[in-house]
Amino acid sequence: MILLSATLTFGQELNFKVIVNADQIQTTDRAIFKDMERAFANFLNTRKWTNDDYKNYEKINGTLFLNITKMPSIGNFTANAQITAARPVYNTNYETVLLNFADREWEFEYIESLPLEYNDNTYISNLTSMLAFYAYIVLGMDYDSFSEMGGTPYFQKALMVVNNAQPSNRPGWQALGSNRNRYALIENFNNPQMTELRKGTYQYHRLALDTFDKTPDQSRVQVLNVLKEVKKVWTIYPNSIFVISFFDTKANELVNIFSDGNLQVRREAYDLLNSLDPKRNIYQKIISN
Repeated sequence: MILLSATLTFGQELNFKVIVNADQIQTTDRAIFKDMERAFANFLNTRKWTNDDYKNYEKINGTLFLNITKMPSIGNFTANAQITAARPVYNTNYETVLLNFADREWEFEYIESLPLEYNDNTYISNLTSMLAFYAYIVLGMDYDSFSEMGGTPYFQKALMVVNNAQPSNRPGWQALGSNRNRYALIENFNNPQMTELRKGTYQYHRLALDTFDKTPDQSRVQVLNVLKEVKKVWTIYPNSIFVISFFDTKANELVNIFSDGNLQVRREAYDLLNSLDPKRNIYQKIISN
């Protein structure tokens, strides 16, 4: 029984795969990029981020894809990052994407085999601060999806990471920078006027997707109500990264959800999606059947 318990219970929360693409970098030392993959994944997956104990099947699956574009000097790198994370849907083999976020301001220093040091209370390096930031963002979104506003402690920790990193003057942390940077993302999650979007994460995942196999029509109405709340926020903050990220993450899934069922609900969803996310041309499928 002790051996069985040891194989089933793990403390860590994340199960991230890290992929580093360095095709644009001219260097003879290619091994460093494989070392990055191992080190970054180890940092994310072996560190304890919460006080909860996770079993192996409860870990949050995710991917960090780094496209390194520059190496200004030995040990210094500039990259674009794509961070995705997913959670399972109850009673299915389907995983729904929680986060699909592009970070175009990823600058860091890395020396092969040196340990990655991090402390919640202070800024040590840009690299570990960025990794910790997204660990807390993913945890916040996952907890929000299982209980209303359940991710608040982790969004607050992500905000602390931002506050600690701001004096470094590194890109991505500043309030006056891009409206799609790390500061903008965490500001949205902690903005009281975005509360209904946070609650919508719970409604969408726990009250709609997790019950979709049993009550699909009711689940579609739940998702439609979430879209109505998104519109309220969008009306105030049309350039909100929270709203933009929602559609980057959920657009294809929304098409699948509303491609069947009550025609009136589908038409209402189509009208909302077309007005909120007009640059995508996939929503026509909702009413083409």
